[in-house]
Amino acid sequence: MDEMEEELKCPVCGSFYREPIILPCSHNICLACARNILVQTPDAESPQSSRASGSGVSDYDYLDLDKMSLYSEADSGYGSYGGFVSAPTTPCQKSPNGVRCHRSLILDDRGLRGFPKNRVLEGVVDRYQQSKAAALKCQLCEKSPREATVMCEQCDVFYCDPCRLRCHPPRGPLAKHRLVPPAQGRISRRASPRKISTCTEHELENLSMYCVQCKTPVCYQCLEEGKHGTHEVKALGAMWKLHKGQLSQALNGLSDRATEAKEFLVQLRNMVQHIQENGVEFEACLVAQCDALIEALNRRKAQLLARVNKEHEHKLKVVRDQISHCTVKLRQTTGLMEYCLEVIKENDPSGFLQISDALIRRVHMTEGQWGKGTLTPRMTSDFDLTLDSGPLLQTIHQLDFVQMKGNRVPAPPMLQLEECCTQNNSATLSWKQPPLSTIAVDGYILELDDGNGGPFREVYVGTETICTVDGLHFNSTYKSRVKAFNGSGVGQYSKTLIMQTSEIAWFTFDPASAHPDIILSNDNLTVTCSSYDDRVVLGNSSFSRGVHYWEMTVDRYDNHPDPAFGIARSDVLKDVMLGKDDKAWAMYVDNNRSWFMHNNSHTNRTEGGISKGSTIGVLLDFARRIIIFLINDEQQGPVAFEGLEGAYYPAISINRNVQITLHTGLPIPDFYTPGEADPAGSVC
Repeated sequence: MDEMEEELKCPVCGSFYREPIILPCSHNICLACARNILVQTPDAESPQSSRASGSGVSDYDYLDLDKMSLYSEADSGYGSYGGFVSAPTTPCQKSPNGVRCHRSLILDDRGLRGFPKNRVLEGVVDRYQQSKAAALKCQLCEKSPREATVMCEQCDVFYCDPCRLRCHPPRGPLAKHRLVPPAQGRISRRASPRKISTCTEHELENLSMYCVQCKTPVCYQCLEEGKHGTHEVKALGAMWKLHKGQLSQALNGLSDRATEAKEFLVQLRNMVQHIQENGVEFEACLVAQCDALIEALNRRKAQLLARVNKEHEHKLKVVRDQISHCTVKLRQTTGLMEYCLEVIKENDPSGFLQISDALIRRVHMTEGQWGKGTLTPRMTSDFDLTLDSGPLLQTIHQLDFVQMKGNRVPAPPMLQLEECCTQNNSATLSWKQPPLSTIAVDGYILELDDGNGGPFREVYVGTETICTVDGLHFNSTYKSRVKAFNGSGVGQYSKTLIMQTSEIAWFTFDPASAHPDIILSNDNLTVTCSSYDDRVVLGNSSFSRGVHYWEMTVDRYDNHPDPAFGIARSDVLKDVMLGKDDKAWAMYVDNNRSWFMHNNSHTNRTEGGISKGSTIGVLLDFARRIIIFLINDEQQGPVAFEGLEGAYYPAISINRNVQITLHTGLPIPDFYTPGEADPAGSVC
């Protein structure tokens, strides 16, 4: 019942209601509080002046009633009231029970007796206090009520000692009143017959009917003489039962809401526990995620350090090789110079002339070997590696939580068929969101299969709506699809688009892969070199499946050099002959014979060389995983290399004495029958 206590307290004094009266706005106030307000009004006018001016209306705010100007000729609240004076309206304040009210009212000659007493509320307060065994309070104390010491059975009022001496002296007519202890007075009050409510208009008449229009109990005389004569009235007992039923029915609905509120409070209290548990779990998850990021950064750090170490070793190897090569050449040059000086010292003209021409040629040739680039370091001492940490730092600064906003994943994107195409072994795809979609999109995921009916794999994740995928297999059919994602999740896939790559490989030499000494022309189909040393250049397309054939013609061939032709990985060394490292598989050939070379291992010497106008063919068969070389349409030696697997680029190495032109998009030679495709086929 503690929750009900606020309903039983007066909003003015904050104590339990004592003789509550009902105001026209249906709120309640203690009769003593109303009487005190009347007595404390400082600027009251006389009843006569109030009536003379016709001002019988006053603003009141029972939440701030001490600021109102009511007037009474008696201090008991029960005397005759001629009227009251209105006071300025003040803003409403909040009462202890949260109710706000501001009204204007009219008092007639009966004063506060014109307001009906709320006997029901008074009875509820009395029962509540009795159940709480609360001490009875004086009903006449103005501020903080003191504990009552006696009750007058005739006045039906509880008094403290000061108020009894002041308001109920033991003399005159009051001397005959019977004063009893408060507890006995409470018992006698509850045991007394229930008082019959009388009409506020006609004090001698009992309330017996109910005016439906005015919604108030009335007496018989009200129906005969008063304003209720033409109103619809019903029996008081019948309306009492009807309103009790309506209140009970309304309470049933309110009880359901109260039950729901209690269950909701239980839910909220459980949420507190869950929030605490989830907070601990989320903190642990956040720490784990950050630790995983740190671990990934450390792994990447180790990888980058490995690359730096590899670059370091590579630079040292290149420089040391150049030192060794230059040392040998310098020793040979010095020996030739010393020998020539000794020859010059000889005084035999005929003997000198027999060898002078050869020596002169040797000197010029040796001098030519020290030509452009020979005395230039093949490697710089600087490390051309700059760690691009800016995007990562920006991402770390932008690292934040994603607020989930319901299950609002993006709609499937629409592929723009008119903008999707293939060229050689590249595919370009374009897409957009549906026109009527209003759901935010954070990015897209593009997927392709392996061109052989295998599973899809992600090839692009980002915010762009167009993407070109390079390095696909030639003569292959690819399936592609795209989906969008946001903070709520990943949407559905678009429709699947089938794309066919070129049947035959068309490619050129790639300037980006070429050594700086390589010179390209003829739309990157013709290549030569500015150095006497061998330099490497790759094609701009890689192969990893199918059968491919291309040819190269010798446009210029001076001084019997030995160019190399074959295939290589993208990270092959570019400043040595093709096949010197483990990243290339090649055939090098001079004017008389040829050799196969991989990882500086020379095999299968074969007679037959090249000259100006010769044609070198390269046949790469991934079905059999082999490579075959041809010279002038004839196979040169046996199968050069077997067990090829992965992605390879066409490649050659030449020096300044050779010029080569590339021819692609050629059919497979008639003599060759391609092998059956390996079911395990390789993927780029």
